[in-house]
Amino acid sequence: MIKIAVAKGDGIGPEIMDATLSIFKAAGVPLEYQLVDMGKWVFDQGHPTGMTPEAKETIEKLGILFKGPMETPKGKGVKSINVTARKTWNTYANKRTFQTLHGVDTVFSKAGIPIDITVVRENIEDTYGGIEHMLTHDVALSRRFITRPGSMQVIKYAFEMARQKGARRITCGHKANIMKITDGLFLECFYEVARQYPELQADDVIVDDLCMKMVTRPDLFDVVVLTNLQGDIVSDLCAGLVGGLGFAPSANVGDHISIFEAVHGTAPDITGKNVANPTALLLSGIGMLRHLGLLESAANIENALLYTLEQGVHTGDFGDKSKPSVSTTEFAQAIISNLGQVPHHNPKPMLSDQPASCTVMTLEENPMLVSEETEDEKIVGVDMFIESDGQPDYIAAKCQRHGGVKFNLITISNRGTQVWPTGSKFTNLINQYRVRFESINLEGLNQQDVIGLYVSLSGDFKICSLELLNMWGDKKAYSLAQGQ
Repeated sequence: MIKIAVAKGDGIGPEIMDATLSIFKAAGVPLEYQLVDMGKWVFDQGHPTGMTPEAKETIEKLGILFKGPMETPKGKGVKSINVTARKTWNTYANKRTFQTLHGVDTVFSKAGIPIDITVVRENIEDTYGGIEHMLTHDVALSRRFITRPGSMQVIKYAFEMARQKGARRITCGHKANIMKITDGLFLECFYEVARQYPELQADDVIVDDLCMKMVTRPDLFDVVVLTNLQGDIVSDLCAGLVGGLGFAPSANVGDHISIFEAVHGTAPDITGKNVANPTALLLSGIGMLRHLGLLESAANIENALLYTLEQGVHTGDFGDKSKPSVSTTEFAQAIISNLGQVPHHNPKPMLSDQPASCTVMTLEENPMLVSEETEDEKIVGVDMFIESDGQPDYIAAKCQRHGGVKFNLITISNRGTQVWPTGSKFTNLINQYRVRFESINLEGLNQQDVIGLYVSLSGDFKICSLELLNMWGDKKAYSLAQGQ
């Protein structure tokens, strides 16, 4: 028996979890469940993370969490429990599979266009860090972190998974044409890893073009890897291609802990009515069984599900409306009665189990992810983000007085667009400017030089934030303003 942690969730969570576990029981899945306390009601009891300390300890001990949908209270200043769980336990790869399901009608199934797309989304970084500040009463800032070690983790997982899947193609979705440093780093890591997998066709597509291509020719794509926010949007788009979030399983995979969940919401409008569709959670559970090496059980249950869908059995949210819908428990019972059946379309091979033990992990300290620094680093300037409702020439005249013998004022921008030394009077301004100072001849500076400039400039302006301008070797590690 393999022991895992189970959190039933909020809203329809307990109903669809009970349905799923009843199917597991009927199929003889060798799992033992330890229920843990997570969800909105735990927030309401005063636990700001949405889980009890005992739940956290259990999950870290067992290494597997199977969870239903959970609600984060609104207006209480707390973070999403779903995101907190993924980030706390470093489940860096969010894997979502989207396949044509016969019995679930879509535009593409009716056209005979098969879909089999796996989206791998970076799960820890990006704007999902949730690091936000109001810099002025008009200006909000969200920091976006893309790291080399984090990118390498998820991209290596995506390539290895693609190899095991027998994929023909792996695509990096990105916005490196605009975000040249952050998305540029992610794309650079993608091609660095791609060199280790010459048998896979590796390419990249700008994310907006990717979305357009996916809704016109989804059959062209196989495995797609993206940064966190872009991956969130694209994975929901893909769910729409195969029938909606009710058919979208999700796995959050880490080195020590993994989380399997349905990505849809808690559906409070149908809670307690026994009409919810458990398919997404069941598919997530099937993915969990494969992750645990329980391949025969996974194939047996998935074949029964596919066969049931082919027979036209459906809950109220999908299917042939000329046939009566069934309840959550009736849907689960139909799958149970079809265990051992083989679907006509896309049957899953019955492979022998390769059980993977859930080893109890004990970490003495936090793992530190640092890549090798291959070139010398130096500070060559600073971007000062200042609050002012003055005009650009006024800002420049003030700032030039503070450069001293070490700094040149290079550019002033507003919302990323240069407004000094050149610009246009048609550029609308807000009350925050980025003022860029570079060192004379790009000579190396120390932080004390920057602090001296900060102190001097603060006599004229409120400085909301600052960023050092770094170089590695002869490469500038900071972006230009639009129009610079």
